[in-house]
Amino acid sequence: MSMFEALLLGVVQGLTEFLPVSSSGHLAVLKHLFGQSDVPVLFDVLLHVSTLAVVVLVFRSRIGAIIVSLGRWVTRRADDESDAENLRIVVLALLATVVTAVLGLGISGFEAGRYPKLVGVFFLVTAAILVSTRFTGGNRGYGEMGAGRALLAGFAQGLGVFPGVSRAGITISAGLLSGVARREAAEFSFLISIPAILGALILTLRDAGELAATVPPASLIAGLVSSFLVGLLSLRLLLRLVRGGRLYLFALYLVPLGILTILLT
Repeated sequence: MSMFEALLLGVVQGLTEFLPVSSSGHLAVLKHLFGQSDVPVLFDVLLHVSTLAVVVLVFRSRIGAIIVSLGRWVTRRADDESDAENLRIVVLALLATVVTAVLGLGISGFEAGRYPKLVGVFFLVTAAILVSTRFTGGNRGYGEMGAGRALLAGFAQGLGVFPGVSRAGITISAGLLSGVARREAAEFSFLISIPAILGALILTLRDAGELAATVPPASLIAGLVSSFLVGLLSLRLLLRLVRGGRLYLFALYLVPLGILTILLT
């Protein structure tokens, strides 16, 4: 893989990881067009880890507060309202992660990215899900979220394994459709992405040797840096769009993209 190809894939990953248009779907299609379909999935996962660093940076206040609350809980000093909410988030995230892990492991053997036409179908599915949020958005915070909604978010995230199904789009939509407030739906979506992406990294590290043989270190670094920088901008844009209830606008991009992917690949 050339540095230009890796750089472009990094830019696309950074842009599409947070915008609800499926980064894995775009990477699968581009790798097909570049003739790089044999590059191991570990390359994609490392790009996801790079954008995960963006999540940690943007949500550092909440993540730091959760760590502090966990420390207080361990030492039996957690008693204020913020600690209670942060510890509840941990429980809800654990529930979601278990569902994601079970579903993800069950379907991970099916490499949909090798079938670009199927990716095109999933682009259309994502578009339909986003349109469904047009008139939704509740007012439930974490205190009213409940185990059922956490499990739904985890199930939705598990489906995000399929290239073309936007992980961010489907998990945020699941929250909105179940009555969760826009701010909490977006934040929870990205908080539960942390264990999911780290888990995917652990499962794909076995391909490190194959990755080194197909992607030069300089190209890999270029892809990681570009995905981080572009991801920082796209996440901030997404959060504004979610709060404004405008996720559905991305269907205007996904529908023609899906149709073209089906017709041209």
